[in-house]
Amino acid sequence: MKFISHVALLAAAGRLIVRADEQVVLTSSEEQMLAPMNVAIIGAGAAGSSTAYHLARFATAADIAVNITVFDRNDYIGGRSTTVYAYNDSQYPVELGASIFVKVNTILTDAVAEFNLTTSGMISRTDDIPGADIGVWDGQNFVVEQNSGSLTWWDTTKFLWRYGLAPARTMNLMKSTTGKFFKMYEEPFFPFVSLTKTVRDLDLLSATSATGEEYLAINNIGSAFGHDIIQASTRVNYAQNLKYINGLLSMVCMATDGAVAVEGGNWQIFDHMVSAVNAHRVLDTPVSDIKSDHDGSYTLNFQRTSTEGRTQSLTQSFDAVVIAGPYQYANITLAQGIDHTPKKIKYVTLHVTLLTSPHLLSPAFFALQPGKAVPKTVLTTLSPDEAPQAGPAGVGRPGFFSISLLSPVPNPKTGGQDYLYKIFSPEAPDSTFLSSLLGLPKGSEAESPISEQDISWIYRKIWHSYPYEIPRTEFDHIQLHDDLWYTGGMESFISTMETNALMGKNVAKLIVDQKMDKLRMKRESYATDLPLVLASGAT
Repeated sequence: MKFISHVALLAAAGRLIVRADEQVVLTSSEEQMLAPMNVAIIGAGAAGSSTAYHLARFATAADIAVNITVFDRNDYIGGRSTTVYAYNDSQYPVELGASIFVKVNTILTDAVAEFNLTTSGMISRTDDIPGADIGVWDGQNFVVEQNSGSLTWWDTTKFLWRYGLAPARTMNLMKSTTGKFFKMYEEPFFPFVSLTKTVRDLDLLSATSATGEEYLAINNIGSAFGHDIIQASTRVNYAQNLKYINGLLSMVCMATDGAVAVEGGNWQIFDHMVSAVNAHRVLDTPVSDIKSDHDGSYTLNFQRTSTEGRTQSLTQSFDAVVIAGPYQYANITLAQGIDHTPKKIKYVTLHVTLLTSPHLLSPAFFALQPGKAVPKTVLTTLSPDEAPQAGPAGVGRPGFFSISLLSPVPNPKTGGQDYLYKIFSPEAPDSTFLSSLLGLPKGSEAESPISEQDISWIYRKIWHSYPYEIPRTEFDHIQLHDDLWYTGGMESFISTMETNALMGKNVAKLIVDQKMDKLRMKRESYATDLPLVLASGAT
């Protein structure tokens, strides 16, 4: 049993006029009130890392002691922000998942500044390579080619001539729509207990409940600009066509000013967040069960594998738990009696292919004249005679969502120059596709292996990259039970690094606010009970 002076205890109760040498025995509930709060965060991606970082900061500001443990089934921090290395050489990092963020992403940009990380633009590394910076291909023709030095679509005379007022109207609608969203960062909307209510209060339901096509039509934005430009953006960012993605995401995809990435990998933002607050890392460790205990705490069951390869089942108790990732992929069994179980939603299965080759993209593949340089970033839309479809079939005639020439890289074996490419597609590109894309001679067999001289390195990854962002009016609960939290509802609203970091920050503030409410109620109870204790002469 612990002891505390009357001064400390009555200070907590708001009563300071006591004798400092008197002591009172603390009950177990009082000890619990004064003990550090132990919080488990399951998932070390943008949401989980941001939860840890902001929880520690909010707790410190509120003078609350907190111990934070971050679990992840992967052996790294970052989640879908993952870096791999061309030729397996750390000199040549390339983003496998979340690739860019923009200047209005304040949580990420503030973290970059705080941790002294270096960023770079996405096009400057290819300035010396022939071809337009960006082009939109419909499977037959390039409907747009642009040299802008960035991924923006607002400033060229050609666009005004071709699309009239649509670019300007889109820019205004994008700013108006995203401006409503950015109110979620500040009081009175932050912290938000219900995402559904907050979306409604911010008048964003008109955007989330309509398809992209409907939202553009309502706002007098011509279908040609939507088809050629906005749809190309929704396809590269979410692998979805305007007929099926919601209106809010169609605008988010157009907010590309100041797109950058952290040199060496965006995962560093989240790794620094966890390190900055000294959170305990339990990586390469899947959590299988969350059980509620009679005292209101939670017991986590998880498995760790030793360096000798032996698997050990362990348990640990926490005062609060945050599930910081899509519940349906967490493979966690929740205790009986939990108020809310997250709903299953459909995710895109995206194939990401990275490769290096000494060959530039073949003009013939894109039906261009010989010698005509292919744009360095190829986005896609549907051809005029194609009906939009949902799911993988929505890729249409192009067969892929985007191909980007990221940078020139020196081949470590030959010493010659290779080019590093990234391909987003609904299926893995086969040898026939890649040979045609690079203009290689056709082998005797359709699937004959490609020589290492032509593709010097290749890496393939399948992601459940983001949900199908269909029109929605309701989003999952943030609080599943008392002291049990969930960040994944943000995914079906806006799935980005920044928005998941925002939800992590939001959950962190809610945890601290609720802890403060409990402490306040305890203090009020002590303030009522202590005069009786003192009058009885207890020591």
